[in-house]
Amino acid sequence: MTLRVNGKVVTPTGVIRQGCVEIDGDRVTAVAEYPSARDGHWILPGFVDMHTHGGGGHTFTTGDADSARQAAGFHLRHGTTTLLASLVSAPFEQLRAATVAYAPLVDEQVLAGIHFEGPYLSGERCGAQNPEYLRDPSTEELAELIELGAGAVRMVTLAPEREGALAAISLLTGHRVVAAIGHTDATYEQTRTAVAAGASVGTHLFNGMRPIHHRDPGPVTALLEAPHVVCELIPDGVHLHDATLTFATSVAGPERTALVTDAMAAAGMPDGSYELGGQAVTVVDGTARLAGAGAGAGAIAGSTLTMAGALRHAVAAGLPMVDVARMVATTPARAIGLGDRVGALQAGLRADLVVLDDNLDVVRVMRAGAWVD
Repeated sequence: MTLRVNGKVVTPTGVIRQGCVEIDGDRVTAVAEYPSARDGHWILPGFVDMHTHGGGGHTFTTGDADSARQAAGFHLRHGTTTLLASLVSAPFEQLRAATVAYAPLVDEQVLAGIHFEGPYLSGERCGAQNPEYLRDPSTEELAELIELGAGAVRMVTLAPEREGALAAISLLTGHRVVAAIGHTDATYEQTRTAVAAGASVGTHLFNGMRPIHHRDPGPVTALLEAPHVVCELIPDGVHLHDATLTFATSVAGPERTALVTDAMAAAGMPDGSYELGGQAVTVVDGTARLAGAGAGAGAIAGSTLTMAGALRHAVAAGLPMVDVARMVATTPARAIGLGDRVGALQAGLRADLVVLDDNLDVVRVMRAGAWVD
């Protein structure tokens, strides 16, 4: 039986004001004008979050499968139909255990894969990452994680200036795992070398990176100008000034910009005390920062954002709805190798969609042709 969802349908190329998405089973079969449909709710592709650490009081960072399932469910109810479970820097044994725990969730399609944000990061730009666990890239560790995951490991963020980084990038790309550049103090030249070696994502651009200087352009400039690199941006008004958000998207364009949440367990929860990778975090007015009085105290510790909130913030900042829809779905899906399955309202792709009202609040969510409770 064919199901039709009518409204203002947002496609990668424009908005069909009186449109219809036709669905058969778990697939989109057609997207077309439907003149008899009223100019109703916004219909967008299901959001794709390639960088999130948790939400709804649950976390991905501990490697607990039940917590991961709950965190994925929280984000699904807010429109994210595809996500990577992002871990933080930790001892290898913990990363190994998380890979084993999450691989079945990837097989079940609860998760689209695992993202290791660390531990191969810069001590100078570690942000809320625990500096105790930072180290040079190990191809032996990565090879074991990739084998254990049997396809579950989809992205690894590393700092290209660390010894062994280029060999790690070569190993990752050789196994079709995305190599991302982040938490880095790399020079412009070191970043370009990593991109030439196969790195294809810039992890939360600007944040955890050597800043731009007119005589030292650093990694941000190298990533923005690289024609095949997708740049993550966190549009919460805390990680980036809105002018920085709109500037970066104007340079990279919607085809190379992926909006991400970088959310932690506190997303969707009240202000208070939380943890991220074993470190205490305090959330005040929705902003998460490392607690305590140590060297890293006060560092931004992820966000409390949902992808629906990211979309609303980006639109409020002045970005066009069609571009934002690409940046929350189509571009991140392509960046993590899933563009042939999800990320757009297009015939043949999985029937994932989000219905939004005129305030851009989530009304309904569909995943694989079924409405989510």
